[in-house]
Amino acid sequence: MAASSEFEMDQLPSDPLLHIFTYLSYRDLVQCVYSCSFVNRRLNELSKHNLLWKSLCCKHWLLTDADRLQSGLSWYCLFKRYYSDLGRYIQHYAVLRKAWEQLKNFLLQRCPRMIASLKEGTTEAELNDIETQIGCKLPDDYRCSYRIHNGQKLVIPGLMGSMSLSNHYRSEVLLDVETAAGGFQQRKGMRRCLPLTFCFHTGLSQYMTLDPIEGRRMGESFYPCPDQTAQDPAAIDMFITGSSFLEWFTTYVNNVVTGEYPIIKDQIFRYVHEKGCVATTGDITVSVSTSFLPELSSVHPPHFFFTYRIRIEMSSSASREAACQLDSRYWKITTSDGNVEEVQGPGVVGEFPVMTPGKVHEYASCTTFSTPSEYMEGHYTFHRLANKEEVFQVAIPRFHMVCPTYREPETRTDNDGEFCNTNHRDRGNDGDDDDREDDDDGGDFSRMREMNMAVLEGAWCPRHI
Repeated sequence: MAASSEFEMDQLPSDPLLHIFTYLSYRDLVQCVYSCSFVNRRLNELSKHNLLWKSLCCKHWLLTDADRLQSGLSWYCLFKRYYSDLGRYIQHYAVLRKAWEQLKNFLLQRCPRMIASLKEGTTEAELNDIETQIGCKLPDDYRCSYRIHNGQKLVIPGLMGSMSLSNHYRSEVLLDVETAAGGFQQRKGMRRCLPLTFCFHTGLSQYMTLDPIEGRRMGESFYPCPDQTAQDPAAIDMFITGSSFLEWFTTYVNNVVTGEYPIIKDQIFRYVHEKGCVATTGDITVSVSTSFLPELSSVHPPHFFFTYRIRIEMSSSASREAACQLDSRYWKITTSDGNVEEVQGPGVVGEFPVMTPGKVHEYASCTTFSTPSEYMEGHYTFHRLANKEEVFQVAIPRFHMVCPTYREPETRTDNDGEFCNTNHRDRGNDGDDDDREDDDDGGDFSRMREMNMAVLEGAWCPRHI
């Protein structure tokens, strides 16, 4: 009877059997290859069919026909080769590899000098050595990304975005894993946190949690922000930037390659343009993008620092008689607690731009608030060059400035010595609450400046410059 069943199986056409195999995951297909070797030679051969493994190689390893031809292997053997090396990352590899390729293709066109700063991927052995060095496991999505590229060299501009004001500059480097390990934190308030980025000018770093202690969540990324009203230096608030390395990195890459972040002087600036934040009055269009600066902000005391970039453009189809000059600005500022303030003054950042057909004028300014979200709107006053008596207003669209979600430590002590239980609060963009060890020296940055999120002396920007 068994021989008869095998004979009937051998007589079945290949197409329906292959069609059944296409519904199997790579795990099931691997198991099928192993099991069929003992059950039926025909099934064993079909389970290694090139079409099946080509789709899996394309899906999980992003391999092409050229890759297979260069390797000289069958698709099945090529899958086995990659799986033996990168199998633990099969859930992350394709997403991260695609993100890196998109980013590099974009940089090649817009910021070519950044390409040279990228480092080749590290090895499994090197990542294992880092885990032994810091005494902590690295998340698989982080390890996977660093197998592709081991961060970048310590150069300027940094891969992870820049920001520039008249008296302040920030550019964050994506740290290689060896340098990051040198800044691994063991001090109270930052225990078991690994730096992801570093800025030479401000000392600013984004960190990743490697152990869910001290009120942090495993794998999330954040900017640390010391509580300046607490007596305990270990009281550190956090501006959350991602729930995992994969989410943090791929979200950033998407913002870069889709043009959400502008490229200014071969650098990626982390300004965000709010959809619909454009207003046209006659021949003049005004658009606004904003950015939050964590290194100049604090939760305690509440001080949230924003910069905004405004683009004023006159249509190229406007007549020459439409040429005009900006005289003054007017702002109406509304905070999340309902307070309204009106500000007006001459020019913009000390300038009185002349607008002619096709001309674009851009400038950046900044402001501070005591609430985590607010919005601004207003208008410019212009006069025609041909007739100074002709004065008119140009609308500035409403734009919102919202700080990232921030989290306060579970416990803190204020300057009066009173113990406060913050109940591990997450505060979202609207300010709503969402309820949710031991001392040790550590975090000796041998090649990096000590993390310092306190406000830089002299770097505070007066409100509404």
